Amino acid sequence: MDQEYMRMALDLAVRARGRTSPNPMVGAVVVRGGEIVGQGFHARAGQPHAEVEALRQAGEAARGATLYVTLEPCCHYGRTGPCTEAVIAAGVRRVVVAMRDPNPKVAGKGVARLREAGIEVVEGVLRDEATLVNEVYLKYITARMPFVALKAAVSLDGKIATRTGDSRWITGKEARLYAHRLRDVYDAILVGLGTVLQDDPSLTTRLPEGGRDPVRIVLDSTARLPVTARVVTVDSTAPVVVATTERAPEARLTELKRQGAEVIRCGAGPRVDLGVLLRELAAREICSVLVEGGAAVHASFVEAGLVDKIHWFVAPKIIGGVDAPGAVAGRGIAQMSEALCLERVRRLHLGDDVCIEGYPAKEGRTDVHRDHRGIGQACAD
Repeated sequence: MDQEYMRMALDLAVRARGRTSPNPMVGAVVVRGGEIVGQGFHARAGQPHAEVEALRQAGEAARGATLYVTLEPCCHYGRTGPCTEAVIAAGVRRVVVAMRDPNPKVAGKGVARLREAGIEVVEGVLRDEATLVNEVYLKYITARMPFVALKAAVSLDGKIATRTGDSRWITGKEARLYAHRLRDVYDAILVGLGTVLQDDPSLTTRLPEGGRDPVRIVLDSTARLPVTARVVTVDSTAPVVVATTERAPEARLTELKRQGAEVIRCGAGPRVDLGVLLRELAAREICSVLVEGGAAVHASFVEAGLVDKIHWFVAPKIIGGVDAPGAVAGRGIAQMSEALCLERVRRLHLGDDVCIEGYPAKEGRTDVHRDHRGIGQACAD
C-alpha cells in the first residue's frame, strides 16, 4: 500500500512539470484508515508546498494519519515556511518519504526533525521513480549547473537538412508537437547563431493549449545576431539571452540590449565558454536547457561532456548528399569504442517518426530504466 500511495503522490508531482524551477516537483497524499483524506502538489516556486496543500485539504483528518511525500519535507525558511513544522502541527503519525532532498539546507535534517517530534518516518519507497521525476532539480542543486538535454531531428541517414540548408520539415506533425511539449517543460532553449541566420526561428512554444515559452539563448561569439531576427522581435514574455565573448563589439551589444536582449560574456573567445555560460544560467535559477543545435553546437556540448539527456527524433526519410549536414559536427571519434552510448533508452512512436530518448552512459554502469513519467512520458500524455 505504501508503494500504491506513493505512486499517487508521484502522479501529483508531475502535474507541475516545467513550472517549479528552481524548486523540485513534489506531490503528497494524506491517508487515514485506508482512505485518502488530502492530496496536493507544489505548483510553482513561492506557492505552498505539496505537504501544506495536502494537509490543508485533510484538515482535522490529518491527525493520526500517514503522509506520503515524494521528497523529504523542508525544515528551513525560504520562499515559504518549513514543511516539517506544518506536518508536526497537523498531528501526522507516520511519514513515508520517497527520497531525501540533497539540498544542503535539508539533506536529512527534515526527516531528523520529524523523528525528534516522535513521528515514524519510512524512507526510500519508490526512490528510483522519485529520482527520475526530479532529475533536473537533482542536477541543479548538487552541481549548481543546469540539466542539459540535446534535441535533434534527423533523417534515416542522419541528416538535419538538405545540401541547400532546407530543414522544414524533417519530422511530421506529431513529432513537432512533441518537440514543442519539450520546450514547454525546459526552462531555456539554446541554439547557435548559424541556426538563427539559416532558419530565423522564434524559439517559442506553440501548443494547442498555448504553453510557456522558454528563455531563448543564442550562442554568438561576436554579437552578429540581427536585431530584426524573429527570436528578438517575436511577441513573447520570455527573455532573449545572447551568450557572447570579449570579442563582441560594444556597439553591437548596446544595440542588442536596446532591443531587450540580455548579454552574457562567456570568456575571451574565440568561442563561447559553455561552462561559464551554464554557471551563469544556474545563477539566474535556470535549471534546465534544451539544446536544439545546429551541428557545431551539438558537437561542442557532446565533446565537453555537458549533455545529461538526449531526445533524438528520426524520420523515415533519406536525404543523401555529402554536403547535407549531419546532426553532430566537430572532429568526431577515431575508434568505435569511443562512441557516446546511451543507457536507459526508451522509444516513442510519433506518427511515422520515432523519438529515441536516453542518457549518456557512464562507464561500468548497467542501470535498469524504471520510468515514472519522466519528461518524455509527461509530454507524450
